[in-house]
Amino acid sequence: MPLLAKTSEGKAAQVEQLIAPTLASMGFDIVRVMIMGGEEQKTLQIMAEHSDLKQIMTVENCSDISRAVEAILEVEDPIAGAFRLEISSPGIDRPLTRLSDFERFSGFHAKIEMAVTVDGRKRFTGRLLGVEENAVHLDLEDEEAEVYLSFQDMSRAKLVLTDELIAAAQAGS
Repeated sequence: MPLLAKTSEGKAAQVEQLIAPTLASMGFDIVRVMIMGGEEQKTLQIMAEHSDLKQIMTVENCSDISRAVEAILEVEDPIAGAFRLEISSPGIDRPLTRLSDFERFSGFHAKIEMAVTVDGRKRFTGRLLGVEENAVHLDLEDEEAEVYLSFQDMSRAKLVLTDELIAAAQAGS
């Protein structure tokens, strides 16, 4: 089965598995789960969005998610020691963590970092042209070239904040 999402890894992936069913039942999808910081100041960051993609995340949504996640983590206790819980929306220049994100944001600019070298490099910036099988099609406009990047081999990707992206967000797309 093809890999369709890279929303977390390591201990964060364990947390995601614990909370995903509850968030789904509340009408939210997980965009990313990360554990940041050292032993003395850990932060568990959870980015979520409405499953229907039509509603905007509100402070109340984040509070609801926070309460639900806190209850689960108190029972399951997957993270040793103290940590700060941070719930947020992905924002305009959001991370692209699911293969479907690359299709959804086709036409917008993205920065992609690969885990492996492709054509002698690991970093790419360009306009998303969609997805073919498990590869992201990217127009490297400054180089007048196109490239297909394996989703499986990506380490991270995010939208680039442009006037075009801001206008689309304001228009509700």
